[in-house]
Amino acid sequence: METDLLERPRGQGDLAEIGERQFVTLILGGQLCGIAVLEVRDVLGEQVISPVPLAPREVAGSLNLRGRIVTAIDLRLRLGLPPAAPGARRMSVVVEVMGELYALLVDQVAEVMSLKASALEQKPPTLPPPWADVSTGIYRLEERLLVVLDVGRLLALGDARGY
Repeated sequence: METDLLERPRGQGDLAEIGERQFVTLILGGQLCGIAVLEVRDVLGEQVISPVPLAPREVAGSLNLRGRIVTAIDLRLRLGLPPAAPGARRMSVVVEVMGELYALLVDQVAEVMSLKASALEQKPPTLPPPWADVSTGIYRLEERLLVVLDVGRLLALGDARGY
């Protein structure tokens, strides 16, 4: 199941000129997170994931996306959260890094949000180390914090290439 969440609005270049950034927001263990919309290729509903023997713990397996094999990364495990409850429905945010597709497994995808680039704040010192290592900063929203995630750092699982 695919969504049309990622249709980019016309004139997106205009946002950069006025100092705004767009994020696909997602929920992970109750925390609101954001990934730059330009880094996101697809948003998928529940997918069949095949296990990959001897893969790092964070690699949930692989899935087939229109004939391409995509590595699925469990962001709960990557960020030190407990595993999702058995039978919990998860979504995937598909990103491309160095020509390879990766599906980031999340609890829920929320919305596309435009935020002022100048409102991005440094990571607080209280941010747990796994989160601090993969984030670039935070936005203080009315009722909660949005942690901005760096896709390259999220995918650095100890491989010599960094991805």
